[in-house]
Amino acid sequence: MSKTAVLLIDCPDRKGLVAAIANFLVQQYDANILNADQHQDVELGLFFMRIEFATDDAHCDETNFSAAFTPLAQQFKMNWRLTFATPPQNVAIFVSHYLHCLADLLHRHQTGELSCNLSLIISNHEAARPLADFHKIPFHYMPVTSANKVEVEQRQMALLSDHSIDLAVLARYMQVLSPQFVRAYPQRIINVHHSFLPAFTGARPYHAAFARGVKLIGATSHYVTEVLDEGPIIEQDVTRISQNDQLPDLIQKGRDLERLVLSRAVRWHLSDRILSYANKTVIFA
Repeated sequence: MSKTAVLLIDCPDRKGLVAAIANFLVQQYDANILNADQHQDVELGLFFMRIEFATDDAHCDETNFSAAFTPLAQQFKMNWRLTFATPPQNVAIFVSHYLHCLADLLHRHQTGELSCNLSLIISNHEAARPLADFHKIPFHYMPVTSANKVEVEQRQMALLSDHSIDLAVLARYMQVLSPQFVRAYPQRIINVHHSFLPAFTGARPYHAAFARGVKLIGATSHYVTEVLDEGPIIEQDVTRISQNDQLPDLIQKGRDLERLVLSRAVRWHLSDRILSYANKTVIFA
């Protein structure tokens, strides 16, 4: 039975990389290369590649591939990651009381746009429960206070472990995760920020943008790191503002952007189209 896999690679740039990788896949696994995309960072001298391939070789699994590919990877000083099309990743969504991003993700999942298992929804508010019940996603209400924050986060991490969660999505979750939490899921927590980072950070960015008289507003999705709102940016988008737009208009336009940039980031992550390096990302088409 044919299987499909994605190989992501980053390494120092040099001649012969593409040929070496393609020859390995064909000679080792008689692979059919379905898609290949590459990028060079000239300033840093780095090479990045995403290659999707199919093979009928029953021996092509994580263990055998690693044993066969490691000598080539060492020769070219490659960092690499192999993922197979199945099984789909397990995703948990964290949300507070703003529900527009959650509703958008649930709809995209229902229509098949997001290929994953939505395993659970975690919230510090009850507002999301009706949406979770409608989509038949287990809902966990975990109110957070300064007194119980550590305990609640431990319970959240236990839930993620019990459900073998691969990706956590912060769909306007208005709590800061601890460094311990972030370290447990490196490059596997995606957040959406309701402004065009790094401008207008904080709890009321649209109010600040409106007071400043901006002509553009935006939204940013990024991986979460231990430094607040400083993780590698995955996607950003903007829309134009005129003098006729009032504060409610800015908020509505901003929420539309938040939906878009978060769903794109989640979709690209699930399809292994993101490579992160030097606090930046390469997004493969």
